Amino acid sequence: EILEKYHDLFTVQWEGVIGNMCAPSQAKWEQLLTNCSAFLFYGMERFMSHVLLNWLVAMNIPKCRLVILLDLVRSQQSYRRIANSDLHKSCLRIALERPTETAMLLSLTGVGSIIATQWYTNLEENAERLETLFENLLSFGKTTGQTVHALQK
Repeated sequence: EILEKYHDLFTVQWEGVIGNMCAPSQAKWEQLLTNCSAFLFYGMERFMSHVLLNWLVAMNIPKCRLVILLDLVRSQQSYRRIANSDLHKSCLRIALERPTETAMLLSLTGVGSIIATQWYTNLEENAERLETLFENLLSFGKTTGQTVHALQK
């Protein structure tokens, strides 16, 4: 509903993966991140649990001026998936998937600005955040700083 509401305000080059029918491959993640000026992740668990760390740190994505991570949503199914995945990771690797570390890694790849959630939330709260983001960035033309300030209220 939110994407449809703001559809006319997007550029004609809007591209992405929507839905839960299939998970994007690492090649698709790379294509989306390297060919965009803004990237939105709206999904379950940690963004970094969906991409390969070695792949991300080797990337150079200076064309991507803004990354919005509306992640850290947890359900019973996503928790089971992430817990099983984390069994095969070192403590250091899991630590690199935390919000601050993810923002630092994205910044090192060349991303200009990062807006990210800092703690676990639910789908409804993230939908409200997405609505506020789109309204402020696209409808009102506010800067990312002004938009983050609006989110804090």
